[in-house]
Amino acid sequence: MNKNILYRLYSAAFIGICLVPAVCMPFVKADSSKEKRRLAELPKIKTEDGEINTEFFSQFDDWFSEHFAFRQQMVTADGRLMASALGTSPNKDVIVGSDGWLYYGETVSDYLRSDTLSPQGIRNIVHNLDLIDSYCSSIGSQFIFTCAPNKNTLYPEHMPKNYVPAHKMSNFDMLSSALASRDYYLNMKSALLSAESSMPLYHKTDTHWNNMGAYVGHTAIMSKLGRESCPAGENWSIRNDRLGDLAAMIYPAEDAKDAQVYSDHTFTYQYQGHFRALDDISIQTTNETGQGSLAMFRDSYGEAILPYMAECFNTASFSRAVPYNLSGLNDSTVIIEIVERNLGNLQKYAPMMPAPEASAEGAAVRADADIHTEQSGSYTHVFGTISESGKRILITSGGKTYEAFNCFEDKLLGCEGETNDCGFSAYLPLTEDINDITISATG
Repeated sequence: MNKNILYRLYSAAFIGICLVPAVCMPFVKADSSKEKRRLAELPKIKTEDGEINTEFFSQFDDWFSEHFAFRQQMVTADGRLMASALGTSPNKDVIVGSDGWLYYGETVSDYLRSDTLSPQGIRNIVHNLDLIDSYCSSIGSQFIFTCAPNKNTLYPEHMPKNYVPAHKMSNFDMLSSALASRDYYLNMKSALLSAESSMPLYHKTDTHWNNMGAYVGHTAIMSKLGRESCPAGENWSIRNDRLGDLAAMIYPAEDAKDAQVYSDHTFTYQYQGHFRALDDISIQTTNETGQGSLAMFRDSYGEAILPYMAECFNTASFSRAVPYNLSGLNDSTVIIEIVERNLGNLQKYAPMMPAPEASAEGAAVRADADIHTEQSGSYTHVFGTISESGKRILITSGGKTYEAFNCFEDKLLGCEGETNDCGFSAYLPLTEDINDITISATG
């Protein structure tokens, strides 16, 4: 056969294969649900103001690259090839470990201890938790704080060997050491490590603990409260029906199921109001056989632990909203659970609760404070920064003095993602004159 004909056939086949993803786009829709992100939208030629969209072509390029046909199949093939041949991940949010273990990329700085909180940052968090504990005690509530360790903190042996932690304490260890004498602190890492379990307590291809890990966490919390935990039932069974969030990010075309464990205990609690899923921002439950009232402020780790906690309390509320709204939680059990990688948020967002009154004796007025105010429900939210860290920050308004949380409200101050040890934030009773505010500090 003539070589020119072969070249033409080869070129035609190559071009045809390249055109398949574009030609099939109307018939094969992209699905972003497994990748845990929102895909780019088809751009418009004109903006909302009627002007020509000068970013159209770059936006169109983003849209096409995320919507062409068979994209997920190609991403999956690339992920499998890189994971098996090179031991790496095509997605920066996923780390490929040994023996099929996957880790969340955002936990790398914690694992390497490369971007730890400052000693003052740790002191700020302890100060803030102490204020919460004092408030809960004043309204007859019991407060528990606990931190769910990152998966690579609990199971570092499957991390890639080229990830070598620095020889210093992690945020988790620094905070645990600082809180060791506080009655309200529960060291969840110690509780999980001391558990007798024949299987891992975290999923291999998911960010979170499995049901067994959540149950261990639940029993540790209830023991800290001096109460009986939810019964585990007679037997635990294992089913491969958990879609690992990390596996879905690099193998989106596969039904990448992970092992999950189940207790045969028959739960009797009931959901109140509209319930959609365990990741709802707010969930309320009741149980006639439960005792007391629970307010649990949690993150995604709270999903697996929720059924066990709901089973033990007569009424329970579970909230993922930030800031935490602690107002009016009289005679309740108050629990704050946060994952290790987000510990820094405890010096960013002050909880909504009445700022405790304090004495201004011995405090020096700091005229260089940057003060901001806004109305927030029945409060005046006062926040800002001072020029020097390491101080208790007091706010005087209307002849009264209040103690502030040492929190740098990065979003409200237009500095999202930044960290500052010199922030303050407090919710004062709503007054007509919010201009009469002075900031003072004391060691």
